[in-house]
Amino acid sequence: MKALRISQLAALSVAGTMALAACGSASNDDAAGGGGTSAAAATSSSACTPGNLTGAGSTAQQNAMAQATAGYKARCGSDVSYNGTGSGAGITSFITKQVDFAGSDSALNPQGKDGDEVAKAAAACGSPAWDLPMVTGPIAVAYHVKGVDTLVLTPSVTAQIFSGKITKWNDPAIAKLNPGVTLPAEAISVFFRSDSSGTTDNFTNYLNTAAPSDWTAKHAKDWSGKVGQGKAKSAGVSQAISSTEGGIGYVEWSFAITDKLKMAQIDNGSGPVALTAESAGKAVEAATIAGTGNDLALNIDYSTKAEGAYPIVLVTYEIVCSKNADPAKGKAVKSFMSYLVSDDFQNTLTSIGSAPLPTSIKDKVTAAVAALS
Repeated sequence: MKALRISQLAALSVAGTMALAACGSASNDDAAGGGGTSAAAATSSSACTPGNLTGAGSTAQQNAMAQATAGYKARCGSDVSYNGTGSGAGITSFITKQVDFAGSDSALNPQGKDGDEVAKAAAACGSPAWDLPMVTGPIAVAYHVKGVDTLVLTPSVTAQIFSGKITKWNDPAIAKLNPGVTLPAEAISVFFRSDSSGTTDNFTNYLNTAAPSDWTAKHAKDWSGKVGQGKAKSAGVSQAISSTEGGIGYVEWSFAITDKLKMAQIDNGSGPVALTAESAGKAVEAATIAGTGNDLALNIDYSTKAEGAYPIVLVTYEIVCSKNADPAKGKAVKSFMSYLVSDDFQNTLTSIGSAPLPTSIKDKVTAAVAALS
């Protein structure tokens, strides 16, 4: 994640001022991005199309959404209501037309537990639904062990902890990774998400990909482990770890920061890597596009050994209709998505424990948002 040069910041400031002046005054042609308008210009011109919106889903992006909705209202005066119900519930709400967009830590799944999410979303929209990556939300392996300020884990040891094969903090496998650290002989208390969660899907995908012999279950939005206690949503898991001596769990980074949790460094084979915006960004930069056209579902390489890359990351998607049946609603969705992908918003994410999109991904999202209608 390269910082913007001063000249770029100045340009953004000017662009922001112009956008404020233009709120509500863009022509329909401009908002639709027609007439040879570039992707960047199209998203800028639609930045303040009026219209209130509702969204639901991922709790991993809830803090980011709180920041986004406040910033968007200040800029454009429109209300966007977002309810962190969990990724699975958010997709269901979108498919049943209860919300205008869904937030999900996993792209629409043609083989979801409740059937073909891709087909159902397209039927609800009357057009293909697109997965637009917007927020990089690293997943912290957070722990609460007295006197242990630094903890290194590998994929194998992490999988053994969460599968119940390792049950004590002073287990030789943990001690080997942490020479010189005094590990207590106390039980490990595992916490996981009790609700259907994209965070769970991504975390179990990491375990299954990076340590398949120690985590044999396929990844899924519903926890498939045999040990531990389930807690509702990211906040529930984070609070449980915070209040339990010997606790460990997986939680989106912003919640670990909020609750002042200690976070393990992960060694995927190239040395221990602490979780930072930069280290998470390096993992997302290595992702490939799995979707087609403007559907930007990503394949993340959880087994990456890239130097300095923190491998347990998720990208939260905003799931939207590519062509909304209600043109006014479509313009409002496009307007809000334009704000989410803008530098003005993306550059605020590190302050709340998320990370901005790498330029290579952001450019594709900008083009996709310009094509919404």
